[in-house]
Amino acid sequence: MSHSLRIVFMGTPEFAVASLAAIHQSQHQVVGVVTVADKPAGRGQLLQESAVKKYAVANQLHVMQPEKLRNENFLAELKSLNADLFVIVAFRMLPEVVWQMPPKGSINLHGSLLPKYRGAAPINWAIINGEKETGVTTFFLQHEVDTGNILQQTKIRIGENDTVGQVHDRMMLIGAETLVQTIDMIAAGSAQVIAQTDLIAQGNTVVHAPKIFKENCLIDWSKSVDEVHNFVRGLSPYPGAYTTFEGKTLKIYFGKKNSDANEQALAGTAKTDNKTYLQFACANGWYSATEVQMEGKKRMGVEEFLRGRRPSQ
Repeated sequence: MSHSLRIVFMGTPEFAVASLAAIHQSQHQVVGVVTVADKPAGRGQLLQESAVKKYAVANQLHVMQPEKLRNENFLAELKSLNADLFVIVAFRMLPEVVWQMPPKGSINLHGSLLPKYRGAAPINWAIINGEKETGVTTFFLQHEVDTGNILQQTKIRIGENDTVGQVHDRMMLIGAETLVQTIDMIAAGSAQVIAQTDLIAQGNTVVHAPKIFKENCLIDWSKSVDEVHNFVRGLSPYPGAYTTFEGKTLKIYFGKKNSDANEQALAGTAKTDNKTYLQFACANGWYSATEVQMEGKKRMGVEEFLRGRRPSQ
């Protein structure tokens, strides 16, 4: 028979809110929420609260926003909450003194089927690499990032035209469900773990998913149409794949594959009828951009974009 666990939740972005809400609405008790400090943002540099803090405040949960996770006052406050378990979703690296504190350990929700796609951008890289499925993993934290013993995994299909934004939103909800199931098993004493080293020994491949920076988002038109399509989807809506068009930066959020290689052109060559289509030459055909954003402009469909531009002479 499971019982209610006292839980401290740690997270920051919208992705983590679904998990926090699911735990808060479960039989378990959220005794504390740890998130980032408020940060100035926008033109007015007004302090912005994290999505997790907004939910916690709205639901009268105890919030902690330490600048440093080794701060003695923070550690003392954390210890005083007498949590059974720490739950981490989309937060930051924790020092050992934190994740070893609760008697039942600290668990993390990760957006991939570990040991595949360890790192900061697992959803992006799964789509960029053309994966047909991904998933979520709950695991116990240990020293090396994303290497801990696995508790539970749930698979998620990736459609041929799915963007990272669409997969993110599905994963957010499925991850929350998986996380509560994991916590229930820990509470009931029925949780069983699988070492990632055992999975690797069985032939599972370790794939890394490092953080993506702007310089990584330039489209390489010398690749195949399929590879370009996956790259665009894997960066849409954020941070956004881009190319240069008429001397300016053009982000491409979505497009269609046209693998007709009958018309050969230099990779990156653009062609348009100035009304309905904008295509770029790839290694084995053309890629049609359908949602774009020119620097300094808003995101729009390609027809609206072509109506509003002045074609170069």
